[in-house]
Amino acid sequence: MKINYPVTLRLAALAAATTIIGGCATTRQQYDYTAFKEARPASILVLPPINNSPDVNGTYSMMSQVTQPLAESGYYVFPVTLVDETFKQNGLTSPNDIHDVPVKKLREIFGADAALYINIKDYGTKYIVISSETRVTAAAKIVDLRTGKTLWSGAATASSAEGDSGGGGLAGVLIKAVVKQVLETSLEQGHVIAGHTSNRLLSAARPNGILYGPRSSQHQKEGVQTK
Repeated sequence: MKINYPVTLRLAALAAATTIIGGCATTRQQYDYTAFKEARPASILVLPPINNSPDVNGTYSMMSQVTQPLAESGYYVFPVTLVDETFKQNGLTSPNDIHDVPVKKLREIFGADAALYINIKDYGTKYIVISSETRVTAAAKIVDLRTGKTLWSGAATASSAEGDSGGGGLAGVLIKAVVKQVLETSLEQGHVIAGHTSNRLLSAARPNGILYGPRSSQHQKEGVQTK
């Protein structure tokens, strides 16, 4: 016998099912920090990022920005200029070639506990129809130079268009977009946005972010409840 449920009951059930499905889809999966906690690196070597964007400034801009969040998170970070010069002295100038250097060799040369590998996907200002945006997107991973294991990986992006509500009519929007692109390009806005991306990517205590290093007062306190 077929049972005809009231329309309101069917709609309520559908809404509940949608909520459950939506909740499952948006639930952030907890990162597995087992390898990171076992290794507990104290020093990190930042390798020149591989730049897949058309802006040639991406590599060194990003490389100079990531040192701050790493240091503030409690790690010793090898100076960018020292790292760059050391690679040049060894005949390595291409980020792709540097990323291919065996981890044991990096450990031998620098004595670092881990290395940070970065891949830049977007960097720079783009003019799209009636908008102008400076966007920096990067993916990264931290690899233990003692074992070759990947301790952590993640990605982040930042944009100058965040929070931009537009307005002012079509003509006003067009003029604003052109002016914005000129200003952002001339003021090297990409470097500024790269800083925001770096903080989102490599600051400890962010969801699924890196763990605190030994130079931080929060070292090995992840998950500990404070009174």
